[in-house]
Amino acid sequence: MTVEETTMSNETTPSHGAGARPFPLEPTPIHVPDDVLADLRQRLELTRWPDDVGNEDRHYGVNRAYLQELIDYWRTGYDWRKAEAAINAYEHHHVEVEGVPVHFMRKPGVGPDPTPLILTHGWPWTFWHWSKVIDPLADPGAYGGDPAEAFDVIVPSFPGFGFSAPLPNHPDMNFWKVADLWHTLMTRTLGHEKYAAAGCDVGAMVTGQLGHKYADELYAIHIGSGQKLTLFNGDRAWDLSGGRPIPEGLPADVHAQLVAFEKRFAVHLAAHVLGPSTLAYGLSDSPAGMLAWILDRWVNWSDNGGDIETVFTKDDLLTHAMIFWVTNTIGTSIRTYANNNRYPWTPSHDRQPAVEAPTGITFVAYENPPGVSTDRRVQSFLDGDRAAWYNHVNLTAHDHGGHFIPWEIPDLWVDDLRRTFRGRR
Repeated sequence: MTVEETTMSNETTPSHGAGARPFPLEPTPIHVPDDVLADLRQRLELTRWPDDVGNEDRHYGVNRAYLQELIDYWRTGYDWRKAEAAINAYEHHHVEVEGVPVHFMRKPGVGPDPTPLILTHGWPWTFWHWSKVIDPLADPGAYGGDPAEAFDVIVPSFPGFGFSAPLPNHPDMNFWKVADLWHTLMTRTLGHEKYAAAGCDVGAMVTGQLGHKYADELYAIHIGSGQKLTLFNGDRAWDLSGGRPIPEGLPADVHAQLVAFEKRFAVHLAAHVLGPSTLAYGLSDSPAGMLAWILDRWVNWSDNGGDIETVFTKDDLLTHAMIFWVTNTIGTSIRTYANNNRYPWTPSHDRQPAVEAPTGITFVAYENPPGVSTDRRVQSFLDGDRAAWYNHVNLTAHDHGGHFIPWEIPDLWVDDLRRTFRGRR
């Protein structure tokens, strides 16, 4: 394996298990060229709107009224340079790992011996979805915590997402290949003998794969769900139900919950697994179309009580959207779903549990399985067929919060993660 690195830095920061030593990379701040922003403004001004009569209740998907409000604000009120400055308050680095361009954001740990921690996002996430937890993880003493629990926080952009692009020579990128890249990044590029990992959405599967293949070099992992690593394997991976009919005789409320749960993911999974390139042409050409597609997920997957702006402000929504738009990565980001299926996961060993690294899992109420209350969520997991995959040491269920856990309930996520690693580093 080969690793190409950027210029060496003279900055000195703690490195877990090695005392103080220079961080091996020179920061390279994010900067979007003016001509990219000018092109965006022109495209927003030329948006052609479809007829959307009768969709006030969003029965047909994102409704025009709110999307048009967002687009108008994007065009006339949103300030990318302000958002860019906030992003650049953190270190940013760009490296090549096994020939793959990798961007990551970093917050050096503040404590006697910070543990290196890599955080992996999913879709339609960006690295910036971790921004609410980076500071307390890196500097717990400033947030009422114990400095001995500090992490040196590494937050990469998933390859093919945002600033980890383009991928002209790697059209087959998927979650288990990213795990190999992350391990090389943490051990060879950054020089850590052992590290910690956490993730949500497909980032939880990357993290689970790290805990499967590289358990001996991990302190532990913490994830936002406990899926099987075979989730995307098989001929019907695009169908959350696996082709199974809804069971007869369910109580009416459970039946309704099951239908609603499956509707949240049906078009998303089918389109991304079966036709990502077809979808990408429209989303890469129209910022309004791209925003509509990812907005639908933010609306349907977050615990927002019917008002998305209680979770994401307009500026938040547009900053995340901008990271996809200015890098032209919406197409490569959604293709990862098809690649998770086209290049199925295979085990690296046959030991049990498959994920041997000590594992903490955070469950949230908005993603409770139909008919399962929060107070039964942990037991439901233990009674199911996914628990046996993990060496679980810390299972916690919260009575609120949605899919974007570190963004929606950052304080609770930080507490859960710290508890997973307590006494294990």
